[in-house]
Amino acid sequence: MGASYQPLDPQDLKPSGKNHAHFLSNPVISWLCCGFISLALLHLLIFAPSGTQWPAFSPLLQYIDDTYNFVSSEPGGNESCDYSVGKWVRSPGYARRYNATECNVKESHDCIRNGRPDTGYLDWRWQPTGCPLPAFNARTFLRAMRGKHVAFIGDSMARNQAQSLVCLLSAAFRSRLVYRDEDAQHSYNNWRYAFPLHDVKVSYYWNPFIVKSTGKSEDENIQESHVHLDTPGDRWGADADTIDVTVLSASHWLLNGAIYHNGSEVVGAHNAPPELNYTGLGYAWPLKMAYRTAVERLSSGVRPRTVVLATFSPAHFEGRPSDSPTACTKMEPYKEGEKEVDWISKELRDIVYEEAVAAKARSVAGESATRIELLDVTKVAVMRPDGHPSVYMHRDPFEHGVPERMYSDCLHFCLPGPVDTFNEILLQILRKRR
Repeated sequence: MGASYQPLDPQDLKPSGKNHAHFLSNPVISWLCCGFISLALLHLLIFAPSGTQWPAFSPLLQYIDDTYNFVSSEPGGNESCDYSVGKWVRSPGYARRYNATECNVKESHDCIRNGRPDTGYLDWRWQPTGCPLPAFNARTFLRAMRGKHVAFIGDSMARNQAQSLVCLLSAAFRSRLVYRDEDAQHSYNNWRYAFPLHDVKVSYYWNPFIVKSTGKSEDENIQESHVHLDTPGDRWGADADTIDVTVLSASHWLLNGAIYHNGSEVVGAHNAPPELNYTGLGYAWPLKMAYRTAVERLSSGVRPRTVVLATFSPAHFEGRPSDSPTACTKMEPYKEGEKEVDWISKELRDIVYEEAVAAKARSVAGESATRIELLDVTKVAVMRPDGHPSVYMHRDPFEHGVPERMYSDCLHFCLPGPVDTFNEILLQILRKRR
C-alpha cells in the first residue's frame, strides 16, 4: 500500500545553497589524484598478502571509476550533436543494463520475466550521424541533477521512459519508493522515487493529455474524455513549483480524440459521436494548446528550470490487428531507408518541434529563467519494431498453445530495451550549457 498523496512542499526540495569554493585548478587536482592512485597501487602490490592483491583493488578501482566519471562528465554534453538522426548498430549485450523485475517495472513491459525467448533486441545501440552518444551513466546523471526533482508528465510512453530512468539509476545507486497510488488498478499511474545519496527525486504523473482531463482518462469504462486545455493537470499542477526538470510526452490520446474545453466553454471535439454536434477540432491544435499550457505553468516564477518536450513515439502494428499474435514479430531494427516515418508520425513530431521552438523564443524574449529543450525520439523509435513486448506483455503466453486471438503490445518498449536510449539522449541534453 502506498502512502496517501500529498502535494510536495517546495521547501522540501530546495538545494542546499552551499557554495563550495575550489582552491585548486582542475589540472592540479588531476595530478594529485594520479599521484595518490599510483602510491596506493604500489602499496597494495608490495604489502598485500599473496593471492589477495586483486580483491584488494576492488574499492580502489571503484574510486578510479568515480574519479574518471566525474572528470569526464565536465563541462557538458556535445552541444553540436543532432541525436535524432542516425542508425541502430549491432552491439552485443549493450542494452542488458538492469533486471526489470528488481526495479519494479510494469509487468507487461518486463519481457524477459514474461518469457520472451529472443533477446537480440538488447544487442543494439543508437549511433547518431557524425557524433557519439555515450552510454548512460547513472553517476553522471545524478550528479548533474543533485538536489533536483525530475518529473515525467504525460501518457504511458512517458511512463515507459520514466520507469526506464528509475531502472538505469537503481542499477547503480540505492533508491527508495516514496509514493505510489494505493489503487491497485492505477498503481503505476502516479509515483515517486528518491535517490538519497544525491538528493534526487524522479516522479511520474499520469496525464495522457498533459492538461486536466476527466472521463475516460480516469476510468476506461467511460466513453469520452473531457479535456480542459487551459488548466494544468491537478497533481502535477499542485507540485509544479517543486519541479526542476520536466519531460512532457503526450500525443497518442489526442489522436484518439476528446471533447475540449476552454474555461467553462466547450470549444470543440475530435472523434466525438456525431450526435453531439461539436465543432471538429482535429488533434493538432489541441496538442499545441496542451503543451503551451503546461510550459507556461512550469515556467512561472523566477526559479531556474528545464522543460523538455518529447516527440511522438509511434506504434508498430503495421497493418495487422492489435489482437493478432503476429502483430509485431520483427526480430531486428529497420535498416536505413527500409522504413520511412509515416505522415502522421511526422506531423505529430513537427507539432511538438514547433511548440518547443516557439516556447524557447517566448522564454528568451521574456528573459525567463526556464530553459526549453526538445527530445526528438521519433526516428529512434520508428526504427525499432523489434523492441516491443508483443504477446510477451503476459507471462508465458503460449503455455497452453497458440490462441487465434491474443492482444499484442506493439507500442511500449520492453524494459530494458530501446526506450533506455531516450534517457541516454536526455542526459546529453541536460548536460548542455544553456
